[in-house]
Amino acid sequence: MPESQPSYDGQSATYVREWAVGRVLVVELHGEVDFVSAGATKACLDRLTARRRPLLLMDLRPVTFIDCAGLGVLCRARRRVRARGGRLALVIDDPRVLRTLSLAGLSRAFEVHGGLEEALVAHGAAAGHRVPALRRAVQPG
Repeated sequence: MPESQPSYDGQSATYVREWAVGRVLVVELHGEVDFVSAGATKACLDRLTARRRPLLLMDLRPVTFIDCAGLGVLCRARRRVRARGGRLALVIDDPRVLRTLSLAGLSRAFEVHGGLEEALVAHGAAAGHRVPALRRAVQPG
């Protein structure tokens, strides 16, 4: 089944793509993670962080914008993962997203990697073990 991407209607939208590399779940966020999309993105991440001892890599390289509501969604995911004995790291290569994290005082709260391969190695996963990606469009509610 081919992947389809909903058309852009002038409001922010976040697209979530997820796949497993061994025991590590890679969650790739696309687009704008902001006040408009935060509720739907939070619901998706709540589902992904519900299991015991989750190992998550949140790849934010495709994110074009993040605001304080988006940072709140990341903090919620971090709290949920830690409460379940898991580990969460962010993959960020955009200086604007890194600066937003830093200005909010959150750069030390998260484990941050500049690339996916580096993050996978740090999580003990081998990149050759990818499972076909699942793509979900998270539309603002």
